[in-house]
Amino acid sequence: MGADQRPTEEWADVTPDAARRLLTAAVQAFAERGYHATTTRDIAGRAGMSPAALYIHFRTKEELLYRISGVGHRLALGILRDARDGAGTPAERLADAVRRFVRWHAEHHTTARVVQYELGALGEEHHAEIVALRRETDAAVREIIEDGVAAGEFAVDDVRGTALAVLSLCVDVARWFTADGRRTPDEVGDLYAGLVLRMVGRPHGI
Repeated sequence: MGADQRPTEEWADVTPDAARRLLTAAVQAFAERGYHATTTRDIAGRAGMSPAALYIHFRTKEELLYRISGVGHRLALGILRDARDGAGTPAERLADAVRRFVRWHAEHHTTARVVQYELGALGEEHHAEIVALRRETDAAVREIIEDGVAAGEFAVDDVRGTALAVLSLCVDVARWFTADGRRTPDEVGDLYAGLVLRMVGRPHGI
């Protein structure tokens, strides 16, 4: 299995079981070798299936990446929208957004690496769809920051640039996090929430 603590949770709604196994295997292969260096034979082998069996469920290797990317981006967007629309002050909502977003990228770092760093391998139509989801993700964070500026809680001159910096900081967790590292996903989430609050002019936190 891959390094994620819960490697198949993202695919719990995928049926049949063979398709779910293929998605899990593709995540592991893409994360380890990169999309372009991975073959359909690699993926099928990891899933314990023949190469021909893969095409029963997915037309191409790119379709596998598209499914992975779509699920990952929608989960990430849901996390940020829930925080944006939640109760509390802008500072509390921004801290909650960062804490939960970072925790997901740490707990599912193998999947998140594929979701965040293999975007360029998607076909034109699929790429456009995922980029649209990324814009919505950026908007969710930007709206929290805008609320904080309007309320006088945040001192931010460039809201758009700050939102991008916040997301970049959070996403990068997937690149370096390991399950046997010094910090747990919750600890990293708390650390980054504090860093982001200082970034927007809340040096003493919430």
